[in-house]
Amino acid sequence: MHVSHSITPQGEKLINVKLKSQWNSIYWKKIEEHVNRLQTRIAKAVKNEKWSLVKRLQHLLTHSYYAKLLAVKNITQNKGKRTAGIDGETWSSPEAKMKAALSLTDKKYVAKPLRRVYIEKSGSKKKRPLGIPTMFDRAMQALYALALSPIAETTGDNRSFGFRKFRSAQDACEKAFSNLCHKFSPLWILEGDIKGCFDNINHQWLIDNVQMDKSILKQFLKAGYIHDHKLFPTDAGTPQGGIISPILANIALDGIEQLLKDRYHTGKNGMISQRQASKHKVNFLRYADDFIVTSKTEEIAKEVKELIKNFLKDRGLELSDEKTLITHIDDGFDFLGWNFRKYEDKLLVKPSEKSIKKFTEEISNKIERGKHGHKKL
Repeated sequence: MHVSHSITPQGEKLINVKLKSQWNSIYWKKIEEHVNRLQTRIAKAVKNEKWSLVKRLQHLLTHSYYAKLLAVKNITQNKGKRTAGIDGETWSSPEAKMKAALSLTDKKYVAKPLRRVYIEKSGSKKKRPLGIPTMFDRAMQALYALALSPIAETTGDNRSFGFRKFRSAQDACEKAFSNLCHKFSPLWILEGDIKGCFDNINHQWLIDNVQMDKSILKQFLKAGYIHDHKLFPTDAGTPQGGIISPILANIALDGIEQLLKDRYHTGKNGMISQRQASKHKVNFLRYADDFIVTSKTEEIAKEVKELIKNFLKDRGLELSDEKTLITHIDDGFDFLGWNFRKYEDKLLVKPSEKSIKKFTEEISNKIERGKHGHKKL
C-alpha cells in the first residue's frame, strides 16, 4: 500500500503555528551571550596564535543552533530586510524566520548569483553597483561573519574605524583632530583614494589569507550576478551589498599601519622609538577604504604613497593618481565629510563643501516632494 508523505493544508498550518510560537518565544539575550562567549574564545585563540583552535571554534560557532538563529535575526532586522534576491524571497513572518534558521547548513552549499542593481552616488551622476544576495545567502554570510569578525577585530589595524564594533567616523575624525591640532603637529597630509576597492580585491589573496572555510568563501566570492536576465561571473572584488564584504575589505587593507610603523616609528634596535616617530610625524587613519597619512615633510608623504602603492598591489588594488593628493594643512583637506584646515596655527574643522551641497540638495528635494504631495491633497 502506498503511503503519501505530502502534508495537508491543515498539517502545514499547524507546523507554521508551532514555528511561529518557537520564534516568538526565543530569549535573545541568552542567544547573544552564548554566541559572544564563543567569539571571545576565538579572539583569545587568535591572540595566542593557536590557529588550529581558532578553526575548531569557528566550526563550532557556524554549526551552532544559537548562531544560526542570530544570523537570521540580524538579516531580518537590518535596512535591506525587504529587498529580495533573485529568488524573490523575503523572510517577513516569524514562521519563515524559524524555518530558515532550522534549514541553514553548509552541506552541499552553493551560493545563488546576486541580483545586480545600481544606486546613485552622492554628489555624482555616476551609479554604484550593488549585489543583492538571496535571503539564504545573506543568512550564510551573516553566520560566517559572526565567526570571522573576532579575528578581524583582533588582528585589525588599531587606527581602522570603518565597519567595526564600537567605532565610528566620529572617532576617526577625533583622532585626526588630535594628530593635527597642536603647534608642532605634522604639516603634510596624504589623502588616499583606492580605485574601486570593493570591486577589485584579488580573490586569490582573500582565499589564501582569510581565516575561514575556503569552500564557503569561494561560494561567496564566485557567485556571479544577474543583470538584464544575463549571468555575469565575479572574478575579483567583494560584492557591495554582501554582509561579509566589509569584513573582507578590512582584512585586505589591514597591515598598512604596521608597515608605516616599521618604517617610520622603529629605531635601529627594532623597537618603537618616540624619537623616530616625532622625527617623521607619520600617523595613519583609515575608515573603510578612505584613509589619510600625516607627515612632517612633503618628501616623506611621497615616500609613504609609494609604500602604500606596493602594499596594495598584492591585493589587486591601486591608488587613484588623480584623487590621491598630498596637501599642506594650511590649504586644508576633506576627510569623511569634514574639512580640516589650519589658520595661523589654529586647526578648524567644519563641514566640507561637498557635504553642505549634499545636505542642501536633500532638503530641497524634500521640500519639492512636500509641495507635490500638498498639491495632490
